[in-house]
Amino acid sequence: MNYCEIGKRIRQYRNAKRLSQEELAEKINISTTHMSHIETGNTKLSLPVLVDLSIVLGVHTDDLLFDHPHERNVALDDLSDVLDACTPLQIRIIADMARALKISFDKHEDDK
Repeated sequence: MNYCEIGKRIRQYRNAKRLSQEELAEKINISTTHMSHIETGNTKLSLPVLVDLSIVLGVHTDDLLFDHPHERNVALDDLSDVLDACTPLQIRIIADMARALKISFDKHEDDK
């Protein structure tokens, strides 16, 4: 687990909420110094602190721990809903199209 990256994400969400480190620390009942150490990755954060941060910042804990997992999960859920309404043939065609798109994306990434 990369605590520096977690700290950066916490800082980004804190700044988006226009909260100072001191204000956020007060809301989750920790010291400003501890909050600073969390954001710089100099200390590990406990599960209760992680949960409190996610509540105050209005995000899922996964959003703090990982790079954009919630967005990916939402997209996968949307895709699953679409596939649930498809016939087996339609699912195979969609899978083939998705593979072709991925190959095309990869090719264009290589061209950059």
